[in-house]
Amino acid sequence: MYLLRMAKRVLFEADKRLMWKLAWRMGWKGMRSVQKHKQRMKKGEFFPPFLYVSVINSCNLRCQGCWVDVAAKQQTIDKAAMSKLINEAKDMGNVFFGIVGGEPFMHPELMDILEAHPECYFQVFTNGHFITDEKAKRLKKMGNVTPLISVEGTEIISDQRRGRDGVLSKTMEGVHNCLNNGLLTGVCTSVCQTNIDDLMTEAWIDRLIEMGVFYTWFHIYRPMGPEASPELCLTPEQQLRARKFVVDMRAEKPIVIVDAYFDGQGQALCPAANGISHHINPWGDIEPCPIIQFSKENIHDESKSLREKFVGSEFLQDFRKLAQETTRGCIVLERPDLLSQLVEKHSAKDATVRQTAMPELKAMSVRTSQYNPGNEVPERNWLYRFAKKHWFNDFGVYKGHDHSQTAAPGLVNRDVPETSTASAESNLVELSVVNRN
Repeated sequence: MYLLRMAKRVLFEADKRLMWKLAWRMGWKGMRSVQKHKQRMKKGEFFPPFLYVSVINSCNLRCQGCWVDVAAKQQTIDKAAMSKLINEAKDMGNVFFGIVGGEPFMHPELMDILEAHPECYFQVFTNGHFITDEKAKRLKKMGNVTPLISVEGTEIISDQRRGRDGVLSKTMEGVHNCLNNGLLTGVCTSVCQTNIDDLMTEAWIDRLIEMGVFYTWFHIYRPMGPEASPELCLTPEQQLRARKFVVDMRAEKPIVIVDAYFDGQGQALCPAANGISHHINPWGDIEPCPIIQFSKENIHDESKSLREKFVGSEFLQDFRKLAQETTRGCIVLERPDLLSQLVEKHSAKDATVRQTAMPELKAMSVRTSQYNPGNEVPERNWLYRFAKKHWFNDFGVYKGHDHSQTAAPGLVNRDVPETSTASAESNLVELSVVNRN
């Protein structure tokens, strides 16, 4: 039934030209990118097949828990630098780029950047406020862009979460501008205490389908930044509830539901630990992921190619090794102490304007993440199982590692025991003597 309903949507609702471009560029070429990544891994080389690039720091909103310096002087990656970055990534087989910010549509050259690379596919993470009917028409003409628009709750909750008034109506106007022009549009939510009961529901999924939205993404709120708002964090039980909800809806509803933290068997993973994605900030600093705001390499360094910066980065290499040996979940949440030691070991720079990323990291409380051993929820939908088996899993990087002594202590006791700390710290000792020839 699910397949028939999904096929009906594709055949009768989707723009055929845009669907073909998605299938060819993001689908077929994206799978080839992952295959090349797997081949590189066999040689010990890590170059992420999916790059996420924050093209601007500025934003018109002031969201709770935002870790981006949105109020600082505007910084962008300009068209020339982006073209150089994209072309070098294409040489490695990449075709997909996640465009984030700040608010990407505040970038004065964004549309020109996207239009200059018709052979690539771009997913733009946006609040939707700057997507006018005119821009939506231009995006459709390009055919290589999918907007992923963030909805954070009801009108009241959206205003609270976003720090401005009238946020939801402006966001929905952007959504409808995209849908009215036939764009393949996604809606995402950072699931937290104030919106889980409103948006992580079958009724919300049905509404998205009725509107014409083709995919959605429920990602779990991460307490980061100078004002982390930890009170918004989900409990371990709520995180498990969220995972079950996503798995069930994937098997029942004709809408694609994205997740980035589980394989087909329901085992947790970190996309930065297996090297499938890393992040570049508006200043060009290469970071393990958007919430780890420390860096040793920069795309504007002319002395090395982009390949050399990723493959030869000792900081990224040691981050992946530490993350792989510590937990299948998020090392930032589970072991911020080890991450801070790694940053200090490499003298990685604070890549923020505020220059408080290290005190923020050291002040973090230990929390559970997606790693919930014994409570894995396998995919019910065979298409998701098949796709993840071949193109989205841990690629064997966790093999042979026992995380029971090093990861956060699970769903009951949140204090890290001394034995677990000592065991995990031994990873850093090992890293310090690794032969990096």
